[in-house]
Amino acid sequence: MKVLLSIKPEFVKEIVLGKKKFEYRKSIFKRDDISSIVVYATKPYGKVVGEFEIENILIDNPENIWKKTKDYSGITKSYFNDYFQGRPTGFAIQIKEFKEYDIPLDLFEFDNTLKAAPQSFCYTSGGF
Repeated sequence: MKVLLSIKPEFVKEIVLGKKKFEYRKSIFKRDDISSIVVYATKPYGKVVGEFEIENILIDNPENIWKKTKDYSGITKSYFNDYFQGRPTGFAIQIKEFKEYDIPLDLFEFDNTLKAAPQSFCYTSGGF
């Protein structure tokens, strides 16, 4: 099973460049059969741009997550702190290898059951 994640275009760029090897989340999917993540670059771009296999998922307090991932965070410490403010637990999805699609896809081209981009993530059977 795959998960479609909505990620801001500036962070997708960092993933493509290999500078961001962790995707941070306040909550995570409940299913344990998720093997890969499909990346949707949010508006104004609004396209499905690629996917990656999950290397690992770190679950810890945000301070420890930052210590372990900061060298490949692709974001500033300030942004990280603002994102996780007040949260006792955070998640960092480690990107194994990002595979960029030759041609970015509209949501309906990727999975015709999707009517809109997910706020955070959704399960999907679309893709390659």
